[in-house]
Amino acid sequence: MLRRFGIRALVFVVSAFGASVLIFFVLSILPGDPARVALGFGATDESVAALRTEMGLDRPLITQYLSWIGGVLHGDFGRSFSSKLPIGPMLFDRFTVTLWLVLGGVVVALIISIPLGVLAAVRHRKVSGILISGLSQVGVAVPAFLAGMLLIALVAMRWKWLPPNGYVVPATDPGGFVKHMILPWLSLGLVQGAVLTRYVRSAVLDEMGQDYLRTARSKGLRPMQALLRHGLRNASIPVVTVLGVQLVTLMIGAVVIERVFVIPGVGSMLTDAVSNRDLMTVQGIVFVLVLFALLVSFLVDIAYTLIDPRLRAK
Repeated sequence: MLRRFGIRALVFVVSAFGASVLIFFVLSILPGDPARVALGFGATDESVAALRTEMGLDRPLITQYLSWIGGVLHGDFGRSFSSKLPIGPMLFDRFTVTLWLVLGGVVVALIISIPLGVLAAVRHRKVSGILISGLSQVGVAVPAFLAGMLLIALVAMRWKWLPPNGYVVPATDPGGFVKHMILPWLSLGLVQGAVLTRYVRSAVLDEMGQDYLRTARSKGLRPMQALLRHGLRNASIPVVTVLGVQLVTLMIGAVVIERVFVIPGVGSMLTDAVSNRDLMTVQGIVFVLVLFALLVSFLVDIAYTLIDPRLRAK
């Protein structure tokens, strides 16, 4: 098992290094001069050249990369081309906000999908099971931003139960933080929960036809008891895979929900940096998002080993 973890950790490190090289050199060959964009297109060539020297853009690309990746390893992502402020603290704050959004959405999705998916599988030939499957199919077709706007229109504007948008720092006002995040969490969780419900249903249905569950039922266990004791662990393996993909998808696509609910997360920071052609900030954000995706993949592999005892002997 330790050998397996070591191999996966090595893959993670190599993948992160390769991603850093790819991100840096792809962004560096994009047309346009960040120094001229920062000063405005009416700036003189002398002022642009001076700013390029200040930014370090006149150095060879390999030197720029080594300087950047060396700073990243120490938590220094450089300075924004547009605001001249350090990128690291801003990125950490924004990423924390987005992480709260994504994790809350995943919790809502799990609360919805696990019981409904199991129930839809167990009662797949009955009206309730067919109804759950139909509703989950409808939920898959609804975009998260549309669910968010509908929730704002009904829950916030018409019924006035919750605030329509904004963000409160949890350390400052925990109650206000939860109130402001309920609707964003529901917007993400309802849609992703519908997707996950279908995968849970399919995984549980596959396990219900296995011989070991029939053997458990022949020994006196009721179908639901046999499923809960022996089937859910095996059924969770494909669900964990989908959950990992959903985590990455939610993190990458959080920009839409952040715009709908006016949440100052990493998605809105990325769109602002792109519009300002702040390539240093874009570079740092994209690299952090790639690291997050690689970390989720690594954790999914660890979860496989913990769930399936057969993998621990390898």
